[in-house]
Amino acid sequence: MAEKRLDGLARRLGLRTDPTIFFVSAALMVAFLILLLVYPAQIGDAFGSSREWIVTNLGWFFILGVTLWLLFLAYVALSKFGHLRLGDDDSRPAYGNVSWFAMLFAGGIGTVLMFYGVAEPMSHFATPPISGVAPFSAEAASDAMSVSLYHLSLHTWAIFTLPGLAFGFFVYRYKLPLRVSSVFYPFLKERIYGPIGKTIDIFAVLGTLFGLAVSLGLGTSQIGAGINALIPSVDNGMWLQVGIITVLTAVAVSSIVAGLDKGVKRLSNLNILMAVGLLVFILVSGDTLFLLRQIPQSIGVYLQDFAGLALWNDAMAQFTKEGGWGWQGGWTVFYWAWTVTWAPFMGVFLARISHGRTIRQFVVGVLLAPSLFTAVWFVVFGWSAMELDGIGGSGGPLSEAVADDVALAMFAFFDNFPAATLISGVAVVVVALFFATSSDSASLVVDMLCTGDSDPGPVRQRVFWGVSEGALAASLIILGGLTGRDGLAALQQVITVIGLPIFVLAVIMMFSLMKGLHAARGAAVEAQFADVLTRRDAGRGRPKVAGQGRSRDSTGVPAPATTDDARPDES
Repeated sequence: MAEKRLDGLARRLGLRTDPTIFFVSAALMVAFLILLLVYPAQIGDAFGSSREWIVTNLGWFFILGVTLWLLFLAYVALSKFGHLRLGDDDSRPAYGNVSWFAMLFAGGIGTVLMFYGVAEPMSHFATPPISGVAPFSAEAASDAMSVSLYHLSLHTWAIFTLPGLAFGFFVYRYKLPLRVSSVFYPFLKERIYGPIGKTIDIFAVLGTLFGLAVSLGLGTSQIGAGINALIPSVDNGMWLQVGIITVLTAVAVSSIVAGLDKGVKRLSNLNILMAVGLLVFILVSGDTLFLLRQIPQSIGVYLQDFAGLALWNDAMAQFTKEGGWGWQGGWTVFYWAWTVTWAPFMGVFLARISHGRTIRQFVVGVLLAPSLFTAVWFVVFGWSAMELDGIGGSGGPLSEAVADDVALAMFAFFDNFPAATLISGVAVVVVALFFATSSDSASLVVDMLCTGDSDPGPVRQRVFWGVSEGALAASLIILGGLTGRDGLAALQQVITVIGLPIFVLAVIMMFSLMKGLHAARGAAVEAQFADVLTRRDAGRGRPKVAGQGRSRDSTGVPAPATTDDARPDES
């Protein structure tokens, strides 16, 4: 009865969506916003206590989980499943390799690289996470770079690759709805269309909204810091940041209303070129030879430290550190919880641009291409900053700026280069464009997660989600301001709590994908042997094993390896 009423309401409002997922997600989000405005201190305390419990008791689960995902993806890519395609067996990639890598490259640049490119290496340089390492030493600098790459290269992209692979496999190969619940089909089967499946989708929508809100909040604080650096009389306070969110959300909503797809694409391309321009400027204007030597060396040191970092839980912190285990809770666990809330958004994006590719092509490309660019970005910005601050010294103005306000790190860094004001202004524009284009794209993806269809819904639906993202980001900034907490700390608290159920779903997703892969390969083997046995009876050919070559018909055209109508566990 309730579902019929919601369906009637959706029709009256001119919506084209799953009414249960849309209205329940919207109601829960609005309820949170109201509670946040009425009880900011109590909500802040509740999230703070919940985050403390999660970090203390389940931090190891986040750290071990992401490493297992990375190992799982490597296994799938190199295994007998690697030749299976994200789509029908005769489908081919919609984009050439150059265009595909360019889009992966675009996905690899974002607010996080602008925000943490200088701030994270400098933070670890000044406060080494490894016990016994002297601050500002050469060893601290090397460790700082390895830890930064651990946080934002292969492990981060494993969190995006897993749902992207699951979406592409189940949605395109088995024609299931474009919803998170579809990747659990091997376990739930037709129940993905019932209450269990819709509950999963509601969690995914809310998690995506909060993950994007945190990113927008970080971007806004950096834009405010940039404005303060350019105009010192303007204080980078709560209300300036709320104003920035309001203006840029309005820009994003205007783009949605106008339907300027080509304009948004051009802005995105311009944004990428400006970001790469900043990278090249720092490389050329800084200690170029030192940075060119550091690019391969830092990657090599990171790979050398990889196993230790991937399984590191700082288990001895209670004996060696005054603050106990808190460092990884504020960095690694926060990163993984935050990134996993982006997983549905990025998963849809990666799946859409990768239709027709094999699993091996998808995993290798998505993991390596953005990770390599991230490594170059952090080496150029991070090592330049640490060199300027004084490796082997006692710290300088850059480390003081980072300790004072992480959002100021990039602009304090630019002060050491020619045309600092111009470069700072360009950086503000880059972050602002990331904000607007990300909000526009995210509104479309969240709408898809509600409709289960890749075709855009009515404009009013996307406008609603665009406004919602801005409202959530502004509310989280206000939460930090009204409770007297640091804004970044408030964002960390919220995202760690919201990220936990999404993280659990992603763990289950790994097992569901494996079950689906086994079913698909079984169908492929059965269909291929049926085909070659028919040819044998006709006096042509010999049976071949799937994956060791493809049979051909009398025209010489390769025969498909399997049928396309079998679903996991039903072949």
